[in-house]
Order: sequence, then structure tokens, then C-alpha cells
Amino acid sequence: MARNILILGASYGSLLGTKLLMAGHNVTLVCRQKTADLINRDGTQVRIKLRDEAEHRAIFSRDLPGKLDATTPQAVDISRYDLVALAMQEPQYTNHTVRMLMVKIAAAGLPCLSIMNMPPLPYLKRIPALSGMDLEEAYTNAAVWERFKPGLVTLCSPDPQAFRPPEEAANVLHVGLPTNFKAAIFEDEKHNKLLRELEADIDAVTLDGKDVPVKLKVFDSLFVPLAKWSMLLTGNYRCITPSDPQSIRDAVHGDIKQSQAIYDHVDAIARKLGADAADQVPFGKYAKAAESLLKPSSAARAVAAGAPFIERVDLLVKLISHQLGQPNPEIDRTVEIVDQKLNEKIVGGGSGAA
Repeated sequence: MARNILILGASYGSLLGTKLLMAGHNVTLVCRQKTADLINRDGTQVRIKLRDEAEHRAIFSRDLPGKLDATTPQAVDISRYDLVALAMQEPQYTNHTVRMLMVKIAAAGLPCLSIMNMPPLPYLKRIPALSGMDLEEAYTNAAVWERFKPGLVTLCSPDPQAFRPPEEAANVLHVGLPTNFKAAIFEDEKHNKLLRELEADIDAVTLDGKDVPVKLKVFDSLFVPLAKWSMLLTGNYRCITPSDPQSIRDAVHGDIKQSQAIYDHVDAIARKLGADAADQVPFGKYAKAAESLLKPSSAARAVAAGAPFIERVDLLVKLISHQLGQPNPEIDRTVEIVDQKLNEKIVGGGSGAA
């Protein structure tokens, strides 16, 4: 049966969207009017490399069995959808029209699958060790999440690396590292049945008889998506330096011992919260993958481009570490550098503040 999936965010969201379209499901991408017009006219294009192939394949939405459309936040008809995927950067949810849509989604009681690096606050409240912690400071506007029931929100680790090529239109996405989306379950078995149905449908897709990478994998543990935190703190946020941004590869391999120490510390924090070692990704596997990540992280690129806000998983992990009584000086230093660079952009933007 074709499901109707609403995806907030047409850039990274088009990767999950394409996988769902290939499996015969229908997808609506929520984005700006200009991007929606482009997608409704031309569809989307996701470039992905199949195993043992040298070149990326271009997968066009118009060639797929599922139906794709795009719309603005204010034009969404919530009653049409079975599931919502949250694929925007966390600061984008503060936009007024997006916030109004989030109010409607919460009121409708729709299950929400986040593929953000920044875990939604309601998801964190499902983890007993975090439910009483003061973590709002890490969010651009924590009030966005107040109406959501924790059991209706789950987290899917956005491990696949993808970006919009700067020379291409807004409907093109290039997948650099075609790993899997790893989702934790919802509280309600009815919603988990839907997740597992999507998992099986995506898994069955082939292209010219070949398996297509980037699967949706569903896990019983709430902690599997938290394995991404070690990667983000070791690589992505350390791409932000006091001067120019560096690549993820250089951030990780510039001082491999220090990288492993940071990675191990974040893994230990996750275990203190209740994670099992089996939920986590070994450092060696991550370090190997980082060798091919030759660009700065999206967070570093955003800071360099003058963004006043970015997702702050670095600050979230710092807050958790301190409240567990296990601070880490290198993580604190990373947070300090990110704060400093973001503040430079705000002050440098001519706010007039003395």
C-alpha cells in the first residue's frame, strides 16, 4: 500500500524522499515557494553511487513509481499524511510559517521521524537519564517542541553524507557517503509497523537488478542514533576552526589520538545514558570513512557563509557531559570556538552592539 509521507526540507530530505519514491510511496517536500515551483515542474535529481560502480547514477523522481509534489509550509494539508519526516536544520524550525505547521503536526498526533543531526527535545525526553536535564540552551528556540508528545517523535541517525552541488539547481542532491539511515522505534507499535513496512519496501528496491545503497534500518534501541554524536564532535564541529574551515578528514586525521579520545569520551557519555556498546560505531570504522570526506562539514560551511545560527549538537553534548559530572576540555574548547565564530558573524554583521 502506498503511504503518504510529508518531509520538511527539500535538500537533504530529497534523499529519503527518493528512497521512498523508489519503493512506491508518495512524498511531499516542504520548502520555499521558488524551490517548490522548481520541483513541481522538473522533479528532483539525486546522484548516488551503486556498489562497484565508478560513477554516480542520477535518479530522477519523475521516473519513479511514487508520486512527488512540493509545497510551502502554509499550504500543507496535514490530513493527507501517515508520517512526517523532519529534515530541516534545527534553526529553520523557528521560521514563523514552519512553526505554525509544527503546531498543526503536533495537534494531529502524526508520528514524526527526525533525520536531523540535532535530536528534537521530545525525543530526548524518552531517555530517562535525560528527561530531567536542562538542555533547552542548545536549541535555537526550544518552544517549537513543547506541543509534541515524546512517544510520537523518534530519531533517525542521518549517517548518509549528501550536499547540493553549488553550481546546480536547488532540486539536485549529490550523495558523497551512501550509508544507512538508522531509526529508533516509536512508543506505539502501530507506528513501528509503519516504520518496518517502509524499511522492507526500501530494502527491496533495485536499479537495473542492482541493490541501491542508503537503506532505512529500524532498531529497538533508543540509543542507536546517538552513535552519530561521537562522529559530529570528533569531525563535523572540529571543522570549525578559529580561522578558515577544514575538511572532516583533516579534523579527524590531523591528530588521530586526540580524535579517538574525543570519540571515546562521547561514546562513554552515551553509555552512561543507557547505550550498549553494540549501539555504537567503532572509532576505526568512522576514521576510515572520514578519509573520503574531503569537504568541511555543513555546519562549518554555514558558519563560514555567515549563518547566525547552526545546529548545536556540540553544545548539547557539553551540557549533558557537565550535568553527568563528566566534562571534557576538548569538547568545551570546540563549543567555545563555535560560539566565538557565530558571535563574530553577528557582531561583524553591523548589529551596532558595543
